[in-house]
Amino acid sequence: MSSNSSPAVPGSSIADPGVLGLAGFALTTFVLSLANSGIVAGAGAAVLGLALFYGGIAQLLAGMWEFVKGNTFGALAFTSYGAFWLGFWYLVSTGGDKAAGANGVGAFLLAWTIFTLYMTVASFKASRIVNLVFIALSLTFIFLTAGAFNGSADATHIGGYLGLLTAALAWYGSAAGVINSTWKKTVLPVG
Repeated sequence: MSSNSSPAVPGSSIADPGVLGLAGFALTTFVLSLANSGIVAGAGAAVLGLALFYGGIAQLLAGMWEFVKGNTFGALAFTSYGAFWLGFWYLVSTGGDKAAGANGVGAFLLAWTIFTLYMTVASFKASRIVNLVFIALSLTFIFLTAGAFNGSADATHIGGYLGLLTAALAWYGSAAGVINSTWKKTVLPVG
């Protein structure tokens, strides 16, 4: 490097990591929600690879890039939900969900419900699509938590359907980000 070169300013030329974070979240949530809703048997086992790599590692990386960009909300959201998917992968792949039982899984989901609720409050200052993702995700976690604690297949199925809605909203947000950026104009509005 010559002495005339100036160092790059962190975050000045990196792409929007949010589109990756939303995509990883959407796809992984979609597959797990197919199982939770009862639509596709076996989807719960199929989600483990996604939970580790796309929902987990890729989303965690998106969160780290949001830190570089100075986006506190995006950094916390993507890093935390990346860690959620990594924790989910570990819990299920090691049989911890069976060892913990319904109350242990319920406590895991309850903690994520609490986190999601306060992130939902913060999301009212984000784009409308991100706010809708968090509202839907809050409802998803509420029903999944109730289903785990009460052993209610109906509550879990409702949580699964809400998870499908959450995934669709997150996919829309990711699609809007990448399409609008690529086309250099608003093709899909985010509000």
